[in-house]
Amino acid sequence: MSDNELKTQEQVRDAVRRGYADIAVKGTERREDADESSSCCDGGGCCGGSPIEVDELASKLGYAREEIEALPGGANLGLSCGNPTAIAMLAPGEVVLDLGSGAGFDCFLAGPKVGPMGRVIGVDMTAEMLSRARASLSSYRERTGFDNVEFRLGEIENLPVADGTVDVVLSNCVLNLSPDKARVWTEIARVLKPGGRVAISDLALLQPLPKEVTEMVEALVGCVAGATLVETTRRMMEEAGLVGIELRAKPEYIDAMTSWEDPLYRDIIAHLPEGAKVSEYVTSLDIAGRKSNA
Repeated sequence: MSDNELKTQEQVRDAVRRGYADIAVKGTERREDADESSSCCDGGGCCGGSPIEVDELASKLGYAREEIEALPGGANLGLSCGNPTAIAMLAPGEVVLDLGSGAGFDCFLAGPKVGPMGRVIGVDMTAEMLSRARASLSSYRERTGFDNVEFRLGEIENLPVADGTVDVVLSNCVLNLSPDKARVWTEIARVLKPGGRVAISDLALLQPLPKEVTEMVEALVGCVAGATLVETTRRMMEEAGLVGIELRAKPEYIDAMTSWEDPLYRDIIAHLPEGAKVSEYVTSLDIAGRKSNA
């Protein structure tokens, strides 16, 4: 089998795990050798390998500059495709679960919002990312005075979280990486309390991508090849028992990555019909919903 052919779920997981382990390690090396917020994940990721500055990307996605500046150094790897904390409307005392928490970016933003009586749990399957996130905990505690964030090793298809214990599930450009998205939505519904809600940013498809793109390993790790159709996302949420579903397409992210001449997006364009735009196929999607009270 060629490197560009991903045929089984475990092979998909392994490819994603290797890709994000590489991002975590390279991010650590840059943090030691240069300014903490110098450049984006040139090894790949949801930013596709763009040389843009990570804080600039976060600002364009709607994160407040003061929030970004308050983060532990190295928490922002530029892997976002949206701002789930902005649509979550987090309240003091809530329990928040972040799927694919990476270096802890959204967890460290959510912590102060839920306060000392709340709890934020980050889950990631990549040990290198988990190590980065945990290394930032002491800095977070010193800056906020809160000890309300933790990180757990696990797959989002099999969450290490008890039934009905979570108020809000967050995720930022991660669900597209899963080879079993229906199982992820079932797990989300399982861990949510009755009335608990979903606030997720992800990449989704407006129409199917050419086969040449879906077989690109770099496009998988870059959050494009594994994306599913918008209406498929709605169907999986409904089948998991979620209600009040709202899906809002935000093409600005894709247009930005294209205008920044991101290497991954240049490669994708090369495999599209002449004159076609990536944003005609792929969009950033704000996903909201809740678990029924019944």
